[in-house]
Amino acid sequence: MPNNLSAPSGPGRPKDLAKRQAILDAAKTLFLTKGYANTSMDAVAAEAGVSKLTVYSHFNDKETLFSAAVVAKCEEQLPTLFFELPDGVAVETVLLNIARGFHVLINSDESVNLHRLIMTLGTQDPKLSLIFFEAGPERMLHGMERLLSKIDQSGALSIDKPRNAAEHFFCLLKGAANFRLLYGCGEPLTDEAAESHVREVVELFMRAYRP
Repeated sequence: MPNNLSAPSGPGRPKDLAKRQAILDAAKTLFLTKGYANTSMDAVAAEAGVSKLTVYSHFNDKETLFSAAVVAKCEEQLPTLFFELPDGVAVETVLLNIARGFHVLINSDESVNLHRLIMTLGTQDPKLSLIFFEAGPERMLHGMERLLSKIDQSGALSIDKPRNAAEHFFCLLKGAANFRLLYGCGEPLTDEAAESHVREVVELFMRAYRP
């Protein structure tokens, strides 16, 4: 059978993955430009070029769509595969790949605008902040925690508290440059400066947890 970019979801009816992606792209755009409260499911449907019924067939409500949009943004830079430890691949290489992806993610315009939006929403509806945290940062922390546990078991590094180590890793990568960027008083590190920062963080992390 030909691959028509659809997958089953429910009793026998496939859902078009291309439409689902269009909905997610539209949601990301509207949530960032109009805010959460001013983004309706009707507006998302119009932006995506699909019917409102199609939006609801993929996402039950606006909260579910918001959560899915955050997850999709994170997975653009940090797919689940990145948190694996392939045989024959050096731990440092794995950490560098994650670090580069995370650094690009957090300094992207979309990510910066989303974080600013969440800071505003958090004062209005803490539930939305929790949705964002669980869909984005918490998922990445879980993935990194599992990876660091595997690295500890392999003996390459000695990490007795993988959750804490995961938090340290990502906080080091964000650094002061990302804070300045969020506050609107700095520019993101790029090219050689970004690579130098990433490598410095990974080397520091490796030294801290080397057996």
